[in-house]
Amino acid sequence: MAQFKTFDARLLRSVPLSEFTRHLELEVNGVTRFGFVSGQWLSVKTNTPDGEEMTRAYSIASPPAENGHVAFCLNRVQDGFMSNYLCSLDEGAKIAFQGPFGDFILRPPLRDTVLIATGTGIAPFRSMLHWLLAEGDRHHGHQFWLLFGARREQDIYYREEFEHLTAGHTNFHFLPTLSRAAPEWKGLRGYVQEHLAEIVGTRTDMHAYICGLDKMVKANRELLKSLGWDRTSIRYEKYD
Repeated sequence: MAQFKTFDARLLRSVPLSEFTRHLELEVNGVTRFGFVSGQWLSVKTNTPDGEEMTRAYSIASPPAENGHVAFCLNRVQDGFMSNYLCSLDEGAKIAFQGPFGDFILRPPLRDTVLIATGTGIAPFRSMLHWLLAEGDRHHGHQFWLLFGARREQDIYYREEFEHLTAGHTNFHFLPTLSRAAPEWKGLRGYVQEHLAEIVGTRTDMHAYICGLDKMVKANRELLKSLGWDRTSIRYEKYD
């Protein structure tokens, strides 16, 4: 059985994104640069009060950088030990993890691409988009759409960041849609799958990446296949 190295990281900051969701920034100890590919995840380890070892997988929500920093976007899960443990940690606390793991990554050659997320499924796409749009030669000549489903306006995680990326890149389009929008909301309403066909039209030469709960992933995969998409053009990651 393969043995994976365990890393220690220090919690630099923990920022609320909504009532039950937090952004955690970590500094990995003992490395000058922690290598991973946008879209990968880490396996976080800790012990419960009764001594049981627990591990949970969390997508990296930050782009690869020339330092030892990584970030998570976490929901507090009711009766979920790990998520509540991590969201309650004080800055400076130590976290142990293994990884990176996973192949939910951008596939070459790059095409026009739609990224579809709900909730904390936004994490790998935050990593991908910050990396992709940081250098012109990484994204030149292609269009990118981020279709992000949330319940309410206050649940649009990283909204200012994505709006800033939109302002700076004519080929990036940020499309949040709300299932429980207030009357004054001027943007899209409903679920992500209700707007996907508007983006792709009759095209089948694009890539789609989908991340979120199983029901949402299934609905969008089935829609794209009904529009004539090849399954190899659709990549997805479920977290329930």
